[in-house]
Amino acid sequence: MKLHFKMKGSAMNVAVNSNDFNGLVNDSLKTTSRIIAEKFGKEHRNVMRDIRNVIDANPEWGVLNFAQTPYVDPQNGQTYQMYEMTRDGYSMLVMGFTGKKAMEWKIKFLEAFNAMEQRLKDGGGFQLPQSFGEALRLAADQAEQIEAMRPKVEALGRLEASEGSQLPSVVAKVLSMPQTRFFKELHAKNWTFKRGNVWVGYEDKVKRGYLENNTKTFIDGNGEERTSVQLKITPKGMARLAQIFPKGGAA
Repeated sequence: MKLHFKMKGSAMNVAVNSNDFNGLVNDSLKTTSRIIAEKFGKEHRNVMRDIRNVIDANPEWGVLNFAQTPYVDPQNGQTYQMYEMTRDGYSMLVMGFTGKKAMEWKIKFLEAFNAMEQRLKDGGGFQLPQSFGEALRLAADQAEQIEAMRPKVEALGRLEASEGSQLPSVVAKVLSMPQTRFFKELHAKNWTFKRGNVWVGYEDKVKRGYLENNTKTFIDGNGEERTSVQLKITPKGMARLAQIFPKGGAA
């Protein structure tokens, strides 16, 4: 099926295939800076720079719509960073991209977001098995998936049973993750950042009830009273982290 978009005040018509969302938008209704760079013909480092500029202009909005995440380059096996972004983040990022090719890809991406959203509303294209053999294979696949999810479920149960908010070190121990790595993962997923030598939760995670930035008072080595932030993870935040990290930390 072809869809045609006619720009008001312009004679340009752009044909968009309804299957173009494949490879452009994932089933979380997000795209990435790497895909943007590839399709719009830009250097990835420049796209990353533009995203950081958008985030710096409004950090609270930025962290809701852009999430830095690692990826492994298939060519050299090295781990690098990219940004995953929402439809709103995408729209803000490409707003300044110009040219005929850019316009075509802007429309294709928007159509991809709409197509994926509709597919999710329709149930993700689920079809009933057409034979007894196919039903057996489906049941076996589901059993395997349930078994693979078991560590996550167990971790979730342990964390939800915790009473009150906990220090990150406690949560890391329950998830069987080294504390240093746990903090790196929280930072990479835009949960926390460092203010001086202290880890602090992003405001959007605090507002969602995942984290607490508690103020504590202490006496320094010179006998002077000072205040600092003590980061804690709420039961709601622990439950969310148990969904993100199974026991052992492998996402």
